[in-house]
Formats: sequence, structure tokens, C-alpha cells
Amino acid sequence: MDSTLTPGLYIVATPIGNLGDLSPRAAEILLNADLVAVEDSRVTAGLFRHLGGKGRMIPYHDHNADSVRPGLVARMGGESVALVSDAGTPLISDPGYKLVRDARAAGHMVTTIPGPCAAIAALTLAGLPTDRFLFLGFLPAKSGARAQAIAEVAGVRATLVLYESGPRLSACLAALADGLGDREAAVAREISKKFEETVTGTLSTLTARYADAPPRGEIVVVVAPPGEAAPATAEDADAALAEALTRLPPAKAAGEVAKRLGIDRKALYARAMELRGGR
Repeated sequence: MDSTLTPGLYIVATPIGNLGDLSPRAAEILLNADLVAVEDSRVTAGLFRHLGGKGRMIPYHDHNADSVRPGLVARMGGESVALVSDAGTPLISDPGYKLVRDARAAGHMVTTIPGPCAAIAALTLAGLPTDRFLFLGFLPAKSGARAQAIAEVAGVRATLVLYESGPRLSACLAALADGLGDREAAVAREISKKFEETVTGTLSTLTARYADAPPRGEIVVVVAPPGEAAPATAEDADAALAEALTRLPPAKAAGEVAKRLGIDRKALYARAMELRGGR
């Protein structure tokens, strides 16, 4: 097909459920691109049927990306290549970033056509803080690795957003409760579809709800950030100062600990001098 698009890479977000969510600009790009790199041609063919047109598709997914990527990048020198996933925004929880990286390294134009994203949509539905959030993708399936991944983010003062499958949901929620405490959370599924549902509650109540009734559909879990940290104790301050004094003079050690623990710097300096004098 003769394209009127500038050669390069077009990252195109597609609907996560409701086909009416496809933007007019995204439709125009897909119908006019010389080539559309797709996760599953059967899924994207359905989108083209909805648009009343056809696209020249090439599979691009986990299993063939390394072998297909060089050819796609080479073609971007003279052709327009659109990248789509089965649903939502490409690169979110998939390896498409390598195509973007290589396209940029080759000097090609790269642009994005923003649109639906399940993680962002669920965040808007959850009723939890949105000023700071961390996207975790899918947690590991094995319990040990999953617990370790949760422990790594337990102290992050941000709302957590992650994807999960129905059969694993209850176990995932239980692991989150064990590793994070019984925080407020939300389970959003089938977003933008007929049976869209968002259920809120503590991690323990949600674990119990889905223990014997795993839900169907695409699922996003949103977890509240941790509560306010307890004030630092005198013992905390002394331990932090003792460590800092092994590396820094008293004034700088007091400043570092004051910033970290939220304690008055002058008081910490006086204590640092006492600790240093007692050595």
C-alpha cells in the first residue's frame, strides 16, 4: 500500500475492551501504515475488521522478536511501521522497548499515539492515592520469588499497580497481605467491557472473596501505599549517628541523619559530639 505517513516507528495504543476507545488518529495510522507489527495477528485482524480495512501485518512477540527486529528497523528507513499489542499501550508489560531503542539508535523517527492502558484505567477506578504510583507488571509465579519481589517494594511510599490472572489472584493477594500488611486495595477487571467490575477492600478481605471463586478476564490489582512511618526513637537516632560517624565528621553526620529521620539537626549534632567523645 502507498503510505502518506513519514517513515519510522509509530507506537499505537489499541482498546483494552471497548472498540469505541480507539482514537481517530490511531485508526488513521493503522489503516495507512506500510506495516503493522502485531502480537497476535488474529486479534489485530479483528480490530481491522472493526475499522473496515486491512493491514499488512507481521508477527512481533516474545518468541520471534530477536530475529524479526533487525528487519523491521531496516524497513523504517523508507516505510512506516506501526507497533501494537493485543490490547492497550505497547511496551507496558511487554518487551517492545527494544524495538524503540534500536529504531532510535538507527536514527529513525519514533512517535507514539497514546490511548488506553489497563494500569492507568484501574488506578482511576480504585479510589486510592494517584499522586505517586509504581507499576509492577506481573509478579513472579513462584511463591519465593514473589515474596522477594513484594519485599523489595514494601517500603515504597506509592500506590502499587500490578497485573494478575484469575487463577492466581487469591494467592497473589494473600502474598501481598503477608508482605505489605493488610492495606486497602482494589481489584479491577474487564475494564471498559460489559461486565466491568471494581471491588475494593483490605487485602485480606479480597483474598477471602476470590479464594474459591477466581474471576475471569483481565485483572489489575491496585494497593494503597504504606501508612505514615512511626517517629524515629532515640535508639534509632543513636544507631544512625553511630553508623554515619564512621564515615563523616559530626556536623555532616548530624545533617545526614536529620534529613533521613526528620529529627532536629542541632540536637543530633550535640548527640553526635557526645557519642564521639565517648569513644
